[in-house]
Amino acid sequence: MAVSAALDRLESDLFDRDGAIFMGSRRDPEGCRVALFGVPYDGTTSFRPGTRFGPAAIREVSSGLETYDPQLDLDLDDLAFADLGAVAIPFGAPEPVVAAVGEATSAVLELGLRPLMLGGEHSISSGAVAAVAARHPDLVLVQLDAHADLRQSWLGARHSHACAMRRCLEVLPSGDLLQVAIRSGTREEFEELRRSGRLVGQGPGLSLQPERLQAELAAALAPLRGRPIYLTVDLDWFDPAVLPGTGTPEPGGYHWGHFAGLLEELRHHQLVAADVVELAPGLDPTGVSAVLAAKVTRSLLLLLGQAQ
Repeated sequence: MAVSAALDRLESDLFDRDGAIFMGSRRDPEGCRVALFGVPYDGTTSFRPGTRFGPAAIREVSSGLETYDPQLDLDLDDLAFADLGAVAIPFGAPEPVVAAVGEATSAVLELGLRPLMLGGEHSISSGAVAAVAARHPDLVLVQLDAHADLRQSWLGARHSHACAMRRCLEVLPSGDLLQVAIRSGTREEFEELRRSGRLVGQGPGLSLQPERLQAELAAALAPLRGRPIYLTVDLDWFDPAVLPGTGTPEPGGYHWGHFAGLLEELRHHQLVAADVVELAPGLDPTGVSAVLAAKVTRSLLLLLGQAQ
């Protein structure tokens, strides 16, 4: 009965199911292990807009990727996963959007599926984290991001993308947040990062070797082994040289080798949900940013699908 009700919710007004789908995915979630959905929202963007076009761009370029990931030795052809379309979000203020994201994520979880959300701006993450934490009270949140996102408010908005992790902490019962290789924020944010012990790795991308960053994440996760993990990937974590298509680029970032090393560590843990946010495809006329974002998405689909 619960599964039937959850399917009915998916078929109602929670999702707009028109448009392209991510390569290899189904529309029908029955029999699937992972469900992908988009949230085309950038209502609180503080610098350059355009992340609302991110989910569509990732889907459009995904057909150019191979289904096989040689680094993970996993193939999407071996995974049943659904693309549910875009969350039906209201126009305007972020609070109703965050609520809609939470409701959509809850519907996915009720089906026994692992959610992978495509943004859109980072403010949407708190809605998904709240829904996942309601099911997994011991949830650990791992953040890849250029920015700390710990402001209480920004430009008068509590749900600004500059406050994403502050809002996530408010809905994370465990309070366990690991902020990986953050390189931008206020003095107060960095004081909090250091005081709390949440900062994992710090240094310009080219000087921080992938092996060292992976080792630091492994050390931070060691006492949390066996706990469910939500991974949030703000694409501005990558260096603008490899991913320029984001609204708030930050020099001194990281490359694919760094990300691949972190994936190798995370595959030994219990990844239960993830999101990929802050792609602004219109800011990169080469299209490379969307391709990298699609590759990140493929990797996370595979990790979510293999996790026990």
